[in-house]
Amino acid sequence: MQLFLNATSPFARVARIAALEKGLAERVQLVWSAPWNHDPVLLAVHPQLRIPVLVTDEGQAIAESLLIAQYLDQIGTGPALVPPTQCAAVLAQASVGYGMMEAAFAVVIARKYQGAEADASVLGQRRLAALGRTLAQLEQTPPRPVGADFTLDQITVAVGLEYVRFRLPALLPAETTPRLHAWLEAARQRPSLHATRFE
Repeated sequence: MQLFLNATSPFARVARIAALEKGLAERVQLVWSAPWNHDPVLLAVHPQLRIPVLVTDEGQAIAESLLIAQYLDQIGTGPALVPPTQCAAVLAQASVGYGMMEAAFAVVIARKYQGAEADASVLGQRRLAALGRTLAQLEQTPPRPVGADFTLDQITVAVGLEYVRFRLPALLPAETTPRLHAWLEAARQRPSLHATRFE
């Protein structure tokens, strides 16, 4: 299998962590890509120039990190990323983490291409408000502590928080989100999270 990714995409990181957690590291070849440069190799496998994309052994190209995680959960070994007995709770929390990643990524890209005025737009204000509400909710109710398993909700929240801290650190001050910082510091000890950290 091939996983198309880059080093700073939170979405690609989720897929990569899923591969590690499911014991598939040896079967997944990492293909570093530059989607913003219209990478022809990536374009040849998926028409939308998005990452991550997983090309299966059968040649199927699966885009979107949550879909990739679902596929890897089916074919890998070890604890389930979405345990059947906790399915609704895990997916509900995963949706919060994934939404945080989407909003933070959109803020970063808008600032890159539109400059400071991006935050003042209606969409910019909406994204920042969503991030603020998400972080406040997670501070009040942090995810379950990371234990023997690392489920999809914990993965998405951890990657989302790390991405905010990496790209938008002013939105995650330790003094106003101490419980989140404590949870994330503990989660960062997970080998798959440590091995895929943003550079």
